[in-house]
Amino acid sequence: MEKYDYDILTIGVGPAGMVVSAMGAEMGLNVCAIEKNKTGGECMNVGCIPSKALLRMAKTRHAVTKFADFDLAEMALPAVNNPFPHIREKLSFINDQKYAVKFAKVDQILRQGAASFVDSHTVAVGDRQITAKRIFICTGTKPSKPPIPGLDSIDNILTNENLFDLEGIPESMLIIGGGAIGTEMAQAFSRLGCKTTIVQMDPHLLPFADKFAGETLEEVFKKEGIEVYNSRSISQLESKDGRVVLTTKEGETLEAERLLMATGRVPVVDQLKLENAGVNYTPKGIPVNGNLQTNVSHIYAVGDCNSNYLFSHAAMHQGMIALMNIMRPWPFKKDFRKYVVPWTVFTEPQVSSVGMQESDLIKAGIKYDVIEAKHGDYGAAIAEQVTIGSVRVLASKMGKIYGASVIGEGSAEMINEWGLAIQKKIRLADIMLLQHSFPSMSFMNKSIGENWMMNMLKVSWMKKMMGFMMR
Repeated sequence: MEKYDYDILTIGVGPAGMVVSAMGAEMGLNVCAIEKNKTGGECMNVGCIPSKALLRMAKTRHAVTKFADFDLAEMALPAVNNPFPHIREKLSFINDQKYAVKFAKVDQILRQGAASFVDSHTVAVGDRQITAKRIFICTGTKPSKPPIPGLDSIDNILTNENLFDLEGIPESMLIIGGGAIGTEMAQAFSRLGCKTTIVQMDPHLLPFADKFAGETLEEVFKKEGIEVYNSRSISQLESKDGRVVLTTKEGETLEAERLLMATGRVPVVDQLKLENAGVNYTPKGIPVNGNLQTNVSHIYAVGDCNSNYLFSHAAMHQGMIALMNIMRPWPFKKDFRKYVVPWTVFTEPQVSSVGMQESDLIKAGIKYDVIEAKHGDYGAAIAEQVTIGSVRVLASKMGKIYGASVIGEGSAEMINEWGLAIQKKIRLADIMLLQHSFPSMSFMNKSIGENWMMNMLKVSWMKKMMGFMMR
């Protein structure tokens, strides 16, 4: 039997690589993890964690200035006027004090350069060559660079990779892209005193969601002074007098101090030399089967690099599934594609969804009802002044749940109940009969079940049955 240096080698220690490495080591496997940058990858260091910290600071400033007679910025508070050093300090603490413990049993190779395959069991990094029985590719994605005329002429373009290196809040910012990064950062920077403008080609914000979600968010943005230009084609970008000037094919000219590109992600595969291992790949990522194996069975592609779901929690889940699968015989292996993937955009209001969108159901020819409970009709939301948004569920007449969207206060927590319901095939009657803590926002989930039942009681055959039962 051939002897390898390690049982498992992970290339990349972002959300997927962290799960594979830490769990594998705890299982008693001999694990090596290679990371060319910092442990935690994009999510921890330049993505979802620092962005949420910035959003929290912005929300605090917005709340104070909304209900008080003073502006925190006028008080010259460092955390408000320049939040980035504070965010970087917290990230260092997490990396040094929290993550270090989780990886005590893992051999880590950090900041030694990019890893590349020598053959299907051997990976080179720096001046070392490492062999492993199983190799997990967990290299994630990076910001895409669309072919916009003049883009290469702009100095100091911002992406999520360098955004948190700023030393202060710019006076104004143009954001190209209206997805999660674009909308979250538009609101965060706007609330911190930056004039923000979103320009995108899609017809509404959050193009991966149903139209009503993007339109709800856009109404809030307009009230907060954030300009949104949908369905726009950019004809030119240029730098004039130290400012970025953007021209649309529709004839608008927009300018700002800084430019943030939030136009999607592309998989990081270019330096891996996958051809040396015989692994198939495309510009869209590395194809995998339900077990997360590539065409080379002992090599797995986990997380964003396989381009199935570009979410950190999906990457973590895939890492767990892939690791479990190497321990299970064939009949008991788990197919990662059979698990639902909820998502949240952490603007205010938050926007969350899980399962099928209306557009999916229409395309599939599935008949459905829309059951909705609005924040503005719920006493707790009215009292707490968080009346924007609703819970909206797509279901069959008999209560089978196809999909759910939650916009508003509590969205990120409430959506998980709907994810569990869809995954475990729980129906609306079960949601109705589950006692929910009152007056939590998740009580609105129960209201959905009640609203569905009230609609059912209006059906003629149900009325007849109820009349018969009451005789």
